[in-house]
Amino acid sequence: MKVLRKQELKKALEALRHYFPQSQEKPDFFNDVSTFTKDESCLRNILTRTDVLDWKQFISLSIDLQQEEMLKAVALNNGVPMNKICTCHVMCLEDPSNLPVDKLSIRVSSVKESHVALINSTWKFGMGEFTEPLVRSMILNYPSCCVLDSEGQPVSWILTYSDCAMGVLYTLPEHRRKGYGKALITILAKKLHSEGYPVYCFVEEENQLSYRLFKGLGFTEDLSYRNSWFYVNQ
Repeated sequence: MKVLRKQELKKALEALRHYFPQSQEKPDFFNDVSTFTKDESCLRNILTRTDVLDWKQFISLSIDLQQEEMLKAVALNNGVPMNKICTCHVMCLEDPSNLPVDKLSIRVSSVKESHVALINSTWKFGMGEFTEPLVRSMILNYPSCCVLDSEGQPVSWILTYSDCAMGVLYTLPEHRRKGYGKALITILAKKLHSEGYPVYCFVEEENQLSYRLFKGLGFTEDLSYRNSWFYVNQ
């Protein structure tokens, strides 16, 4: 093993940035596993890990259709129950400086821990007490923003996942069609970029409304692969 010096680390970082987000491997965060591999043995090791088998798991995989079929076969052969939740487009924003200037008269704040229950209950993938720690961790540790009403309660919000992806974008039904989602994406994208983070998100394939929203703000789709979410051992 070689210890990299400062200049070598810079070169490594630039190389990884060139292949982002494929090069981004998530930490073992709330039992979340991410892999970028075509190696069947690696998939088998992930699916048969003791901590995966002992608990219900989210597994997030950046894979193509061939790898997905391999994953299903490995799961079946090893007796691991697995169900796909969704498949997402990967959309990146190279230049946030072209984002529109927010002209809405709105109160914007970072999301607070007191908002966990509301966000978890409205999140499409929310599973009550099971996903509440995940939402709380995102709020406490990563950039976020929300629109507040006159009583200081959030009516629209967006968070950041542990892998830097923007997500959990949601607006309460009675506050939709006011431009809040567009405004929050713009604010968070500029914040992430200013702090040196990549600006990207995952959009479900069937969610054309969100796809058009991000596309209209200058996000471009990476056609080389998709990101899929699975439940394991449910």
